[in-house]
Amino acid sequence: MFKLSETGLVVKVSRGVRRIVRSLDSDYFEEGTDYVMSQPKRVELSRCMPFIVLHLICLLGLIYKPSVFTLSVAVALYLIRMFAITGFYHRYFSHRTYSTSRVMQCVFAFVGATSGQRGALWWAAHHRIHHRESDKPGDVHSPVQNSFLWSHIGWITSSANIPTNYAIIPDLAKYPELVLLNRFDWVPAFLLALSLLLTGNYLQAAAPQLQTSGPQLLIWGFFVSTVVLFHGTCCINSVGHVFGSQRFDTKDASRNNLLLALITLGEGWHNNHHRFQSSVKQGLYWWEIDVTYYVLFVFKHLGIISDLKTPPKNWDRAKVLVKAPDKVPV
Repeated sequence: MFKLSETGLVVKVSRGVRRIVRSLDSDYFEEGTDYVMSQPKRVELSRCMPFIVLHLICLLGLIYKPSVFTLSVAVALYLIRMFAITGFYHRYFSHRTYSTSRVMQCVFAFVGATSGQRGALWWAAHHRIHHRESDKPGDVHSPVQNSFLWSHIGWITSSANIPTNYAIIPDLAKYPELVLLNRFDWVPAFLLALSLLLTGNYLQAAAPQLQTSGPQLLIWGFFVSTVVLFHGTCCINSVGHVFGSQRFDTKDASRNNLLLALITLGEGWHNNHHRFQSSVKQGLYWWEIDVTYYVLFVFKHLGIISDLKTPPKNWDRAKVLVKAPDKVPV
């Protein structure tokens, strides 16, 4: 009887652990991934709530006013994580514009996930579909096909867009460590938030001259920085297909926008990018500021990355597109 009871307890505990793990797994859907992805794409209040709460938490910054140190941390984390999105999530995982080691690509995926913008595989899958269907009915965040607000944030609040389409990214899905990070994409962001809270508490006692605290560093260093980062990234989907100039006829509404390039460290040269999708360099002229490319160029000389792909040398002979855009990797 004791052994039977003990076995029953083990089974119950095992089932409980599985339920907990599933609740934390971004890739688990009780109805099945295919069913969820087949549902109508519409804004859902339940998926709006996390964004609403995230923005409301930022209002606590009115109570926990930032010190110079705290603001410096917030700005630094914005820049570091924006680079992680543009240099890692976009130019590496989505377009494979350069090469790196298996270890470093795992590091890239982890750092990128601290931005709170889901996992690298989810991000890359959606972005590759965006390029294949740019501003066509299949483009899930096109302001041409839908509203400006939908392209900016609405599409992320639809359950149909939450699962990762692994069929689009077989070159990435073959790495179990990347899949694991994608499944538990919240962990890096949580660890960053926790470290900021603990660091702030420590500095409040150890370095009072910095005038910081745990809640202050958490709110400004993580929440405010993350919200600004989120909107900066989303502006490429919305603003980047509405406002700006077009150098190339890419058969879509992609635009070049200097302000966006400054905000996103070079991603604002969006029309250039849609023409030369496999290029690590998006600013084509010297005056088209592309901070992400500058940093990646340094990474190359440090031996961190290699095989940087750039536009053909004679790209400027034609001022408009004369052939179909490059294809994204499959």
